[in-house]
Amino acid sequence: MNDCNQQVIGHLEELRSRAIKTVLAFIGFLIVGLSFMKPIYGWLIRDIDMKLAILGPSDILWVYLMIASVFSVAATIPVAAYQIWRFVSPALNEAERKVTLRFIPALFFLFIFGIGFGYFLLFPIVLSFLTTLSADQFETMFTAEKYFRFMLHLTLPFGLLFEMPLVIVFLTVLGILDPSKLKKSRKIAYFLLIVISVVITPPDFLSDVLVILPLLLLYEISITCSTMAYKKKASPSAESNAGQENVAL
Repeated sequence: MNDCNQQVIGHLEELRSRAIKTVLAFIGFLIVGLSFMKPIYGWLIRDIDMKLAILGPSDILWVYLMIASVFSVAATIPVAAYQIWRFVSPALNEAERKVTLRFIPALFFLFIFGIGFGYFLLFPIVLSFLTTLSADQFETMFTAEKYFRFMLHLTLPFGLLFEMPLVIVFLTVLGILDPSKLKKSRKIAYFLLIVISVVITPPDFLSDVLVILPLLLLYEISITCSTMAYKKKASPSAESNAGQENVAL
């Protein structure tokens, strides 16, 4: 009983240590992001024909923190993934360790790809549509805080949601998920993804549609990736069983 308690305490201490390392990495990248904030800010507003307004001295600090936080989250993803891998790796066999370790760079690039998808494709379409609606009736003026909050609402969720195929493949490799479970829960997953898309997007039909369709496509891609990973995982065990049968004969 004492050995079991010591093991639990040891795991909790290790988890705490790895969580602290991840938080310190986030803070370090946040400081780096803040130090380069002026050129980043200038690049993000390069296509705007007007200057963004601020309503108080603290607004610009809040905007800088928002932008730097996204940079820090992106840079921290490989660190966090590696710390999680180090924590769970003792429970994996050698083959699973090698496979799951390769997921770490992919997590980073998928996050960047998701952010890029939201920023370069979705954000301009939605912003142009909304500004066109108000062009003849209102004088358009954006505050920096509302502009970047709107931008992050349309981009940051995609960075996280584009991780879905890789996370599902990871869980498939570990034996927690399989393609049949994903197919059976397709209706529930669709409903949850639609709810998520409505929550994270501005309250207009175009934004909802532009977000819902990629999310549903991502789920189908996740099923396909899970099927491939499941078959690849099953094939070595099938070959091993066949080899054992031949030896027995």
